[in-house]
Amino acid sequence: MTREAIVKAAIKVADAEGLDAVSIRRIASELGVRAMSLYTHIDAKEDLLDLMYDEIAEEVLIKGELPDDWREAIFQIAHKEREAGLRHPWTFELAHRSPRVGPNGLRHAEQSLAAAALLTDDPESMLAIVTTVDHYMLGYTVREQHISEIGENGLERAHTSLLERQYVRSLLDSGEFPHLKPVFESGLYGRAHFEQGLKWLLDGIERDHAEK
Repeated sequence: MTREAIVKAAIKVADAEGLDAVSIRRIASELGVRAMSLYTHIDAKEDLLDLMYDEIAEEVLIKGELPDDWREAIFQIAHKEREAGLRHPWTFELAHRSPRVGPNGLRHAEQSLAAAALLTDDPESMLAIVTTVDHYMLGYTVREQHISEIGENGLERAHTSLLERQYVRSLLDSGEFPHLKPVFESGLYGRAHFEQGLKWLLDGIERDHAEK
């Protein structure tokens, strides 16, 4: 038994059952050892959560050199963040509790800032770019996770059910919602495209810096 094996087992449990299923006793059971033996390698459950978070941070690192173009570098990092978030939804829960940053987390932050530095050398602007893109990625991915949980069919059924409710129909037909009604009746179900939204966001950032 090693620290790496403990972290790997904990990630496997969290991926399958969620973060609430992760406990020292449960991970010990997965590894076929006594719970107390885990404390030889970790100090407490909080330490295990930090190690899990940092392990996933490695998945979002760009291997090798970053692209020379800042937009492409940001695109690649944001895509890797989104993909890791979809594989490991519990990581967003850990992000809310401000886990202690490990070496992979620091490398990810450095890489993100290096991508922004291809556009500007101002530290405040670099941080603002990274934070803005992270907020977009987080909001999109959390919503995407919700849709994946209920499924496209479930989302469509909920939309159709809402549209069939008499009070909703009467409100839409009242003329008070001239923009919402055609969108609601179009059957789009709130779908969006990650790359399109990210492109709009980067377009705005690039234009803002070009005007300075």
